Amino acid sequence: MSPDSDDDPFEDQRERVDNPMRRLFAEYGRENLPQFVLGVVASVAARVLDLLPPVVLGLAIDAIIRQEKSFAAAFPVVPEAWLAPFVPAARGGQFFFAVGIIVFSFVGGAAFHWLRNWGWNSFAQNIQHAVRTDTYDRMQRLNMDFFADKQTGEMMSILSNDVNRLERFLNDGMNSFFRLSVMVLAIAVVLLSYNWQLALVALVPVPLIAIFTWKFVQIIQPKYAEVRSSVGTLNSRLENNLGGIQVIKTFNAESHESDRVDGVSMDYFGANWDAINTRIKFFPALRILAGIGFTLTFVVGGLWVIEGQGPGPFTGELEVGEFVTFILLTQQFVWPLAQFGQIINMYQRAHASSERIFGLMDEPARLAEKEDAPDLTVTDGRVEYDDVSFGYDDGETIVEDISFEVGGGETLALVGPTGAGKSTILKLLMRMYDTDEGTVSIDGQDVRDVTLSSLRQRIAYVSQETFLFYGTVRENIAYGTFDADEEDIVAAAKAAEAHEFISNLPDGYDTKVGERGVKLSGGQRQRVSIARAILKDPDILVLDEATSDVDTETEMLIQRSLDTLTEDRTTFSIAHRLSTIKDADTIVVLEDGRIVERGTHDDLLADDGLYAHLWGVQAGEIDQLPDEFVERAARRQAEVDASDD
Repeated sequence: MSPDSDDDPFEDQRERVDNPMRRLFAEYGRENLPQFVLGVVASVAARVLDLLPPVVLGLAIDAIIRQEKSFAAAFPVVPEAWLAPFVPAARGGQFFFAVGIIVFSFVGGAAFHWLRNWGWNSFAQNIQHAVRTDTYDRMQRLNMDFFADKQTGEMMSILSNDVNRLERFLNDGMNSFFRLSVMVLAIAVVLLSYNWQLALVALVPVPLIAIFTWKFVQIIQPKYAEVRSSVGTLNSRLENNLGGIQVIKTFNAESHESDRVDGVSMDYFGANWDAINTRIKFFPALRILAGIGFTLTFVVGGLWVIEGQGPGPFTGELEVGEFVTFILLTQQFVWPLAQFGQIINMYQRAHASSERIFGLMDEPARLAEKEDAPDLTVTDGRVEYDDVSFGYDDGETIVEDISFEVGGGETLALVGPTGAGKSTILKLLMRMYDTDEGTVSIDGQDVRDVTLSSLRQRIAYVSQETFLFYGTVRENIAYGTFDADEEDIVAAAKAAEAHEFISNLPDGYDTKVGERGVKLSGGQRQRVSIARAILKDPDILVLDEATSDVDTETEMLIQRSLDTLTEDRTTFSIAHRLSTIKDADTIVVLEDGRIVERGTHDDLLADDGLYAHLWGVQAGEIDQLPDEFVERAARRQAEVDASDD
């Protein structure tokens, strides 16, 4: 699977992102600049102190043990005049002076290593937190059509795996980059100050390593993009299966789902193994190239010391201590060069992840809100649909030429076969989507001209697909009305006929409902959802099959409470059980996205149309609908099934 193929759900988002890593540092690095500076400075100091012991060892061999030169004069980089006043003249004093430098290097190095790690970890953790919360905030504000095209696991992969990869690079990668950069530069300076000719020998593999690393980047980058895509698909399959575990068990589909998980896991395995296979070839090759410098240095330097003069074109002298220092530092010099490949590896992973993160952040919201949009003001609660038409991204029109008016405090019911467009019409009222044509207005205010927050604050929605958050019953009832007191919560539960069963739960209102409310029955979850809407005390109430999961007796009790609740507020109700909406002020009958009938219950029965036939079926007065209605229903269901696939 290619990362640029249609299988990548975030292909369009990634292609819109330019220089994601530069943007990461520009937008988030500046806020954490002190930690960044501390990490860099501490890295420099720590690595310089780490280099002192091998340098001092070489000096001690030549100046103290062999006594071939003065300790102060042999110290690289630092002028002799600076050190001479501090270096004792006696041989024993110089020895303990060298010991003191070594002790200082270890103690000081430990302190700077702690500061370095604190700075980089703080820098990375702060950015990780900010990126994750910003990405989530942006994601939850996107339009519903975005979520219709994406799977939960794919979006979770961005919020979790991709953000974590950024943190790893910003902490381990950046930390290692500056640590190794300082080490390489400092060692190069020391080696050049000792013997520039032998230093050039040690630096021979550097250009080879640079070319080899550049080639590795070109090969590995698309492979990591493919890994990120495949892990999102895997997460989606796992999340989907775990959420539907009851269906899997009841349909004895464990083997089938195991095969499907095996398939997507194998896709991830293949993409990841391809990247791993490339990476595990790269690092041993780097070690070979880096080892060339060490081997050449050992051969040339060793012959130089043994023969007392430089071999071939090399001139001058090389002391034993200098050669020892060269060997020790070259060994430290070679390994950092190989480790740069690991940093490139982390960078490429972070680059692929940052493309997905910023691609998601940049996803445009189709529901634009005017900068100077006023809040919605509800005076009467009158709702009007004026020649409304709407279709989803696939271009098919779902509802067409919808026009009706609901007076303040009135109840309008929407009925019709499955797929007729009932729920879609109400989603346009809450501006989950914008109309393609026509307007939806509340008290004369176009819902597109007011702020989204004020619009949705005035409307309470009870869906047929009840969703409860992990937490207590109390928290779920108070969701959206977070400052509600205990009395109001209990009153809302009583109005929704939920107080009795809640009181019988092990911990009452403090009972945990489980993931998605799994510890409660469908009817109990629906009553909690209705209590949530009642507590909100909205101006407009939307009931989308609000009693679909309760038994007939409970439905009658809830309906009695809803009748009281809807007395003074505009109400929209969708119901397949026509008995629950027969007292509505107006009933609108939909078929194929169009209004085919409207009126009161008695009027529609008298018309003997679709509504009358639906009522007759539910009342048991006739055995079946006329053939024309059955054929239409079958056609619509086939279209719904095709769109789901």
